[in-house]
Parts: sequence; C-alpha cells; structure tokens
Amino acid sequence: MINFNIRGENIEVTPAIRDYVENKIEKIERYFSEGVNANANVNLKVYNDKQTKVEVTIPMKNVTLRAEERHDDMYAAIDLIVDKLERQIRKHKTKVNRKFREREGAGVYFAHEVGNGIAATTTDDEEFTVVRTKQFDLKPMDQEEAILQMNLLGHDFFVYTDAESNHTNIVYKRRDGKYGLIETN
Repeated sequence: MINFNIRGENIEVTPAIRDYVENKIEKIERYFSEGVNANANVNLKVYNDKQTKVEVTIPMKNVTLRAEERHDDMYAAIDLIVDKLERQIRKHKTKVNRKFREREGAGVYFAHEVGNGIAATTTDDEEFTVVRTKQFDLKPMDQEEAILQMNLLGHDFFVYTDAESNHTNIVYKRRDGKYGLIETN
C-alpha cells in the first residue's frame, strides 16, 4: 500500500490533482511483493513560465525510487514520471533481485538512495554555505550493486559500505562513460 504526501509549490493541490497522482502512481504497486508499505512524496511545482515540475520519491526499506519531470502540462508530467519509475524498476529489478537472493535469501529491492546532498556556494569572502543536507544509512554491498543503484537514481556518484572490507567507498561515473572507485582506509 502506498501512502501519499502530495505538496504543491505555487499551485493548489485540488482533489482532482490528488486523485490523478494517486491513481497513476499506485500502478507501480504491481512490481512489489505483497504487504509492502511505502510513502510516496510528490512535489508539484509551477514556474513563472507556466512550466510544471513533478518530483516523486518513494523511500522504502533498503529501496528508494526517484524520478522528476518537467513539462508544460502537469498531467503529462505525471504520466511521464510513472513511465520513468516503471522503466527503472523493470531495468534493474532482475539484476538487483538476483544479487539479494544470492546473498540474503529473498526480497524485492531496487535501490537505496544516497544523497548527493551538500551543495556549497561561495561569496566574495570565500565563505561556504551549506544549502541542503541529507542523511542516509550506508548498506553493505559490492561495487557492481552500487553502480546499478547509482544509475537507477541518476546520480553521478554513490556512497556505500563495501560488504567485504566494511569500509565506506564511493563509485562515480567518469567523463569517458566508465566508472571509478574511491576506497577509504
């Protein structure tokens, strides 16, 4: 069952909008095992140029699905978000599930979000200001699984705990399209 937290910026979330979002996003429940409870955080934004942005984040145990879409029509953006989430799930489900079945037995896991969380801006005095902070739990995994989850989230890097060494590592996407690994001691 998916519980919804729908927020609007520069737009009132009407019952019609709420029903449309809930009905569309509930379609992805068919990809999960029975009894999965999830909270879908949906942000709807309208900009001055009348373009809308829809962001959906669905954090679950060891899983976070995330997609965002900009479009002139908010309803079309919601449809595109659902398509993105379904493509992400279908693309990575088999690979990640196989890894977890081999290591832990069973379960439906797709990704664990790792935030790229800290953004800094400089002022004339070279002071840094943190404008956003994210917190997350590092889950033990191997580098192949970390790369799959990084790609699922659309990030350029992914922080994880190496299952063998128990050290915090970072995988990242290089400009040449290949992957890099930063290991800590």
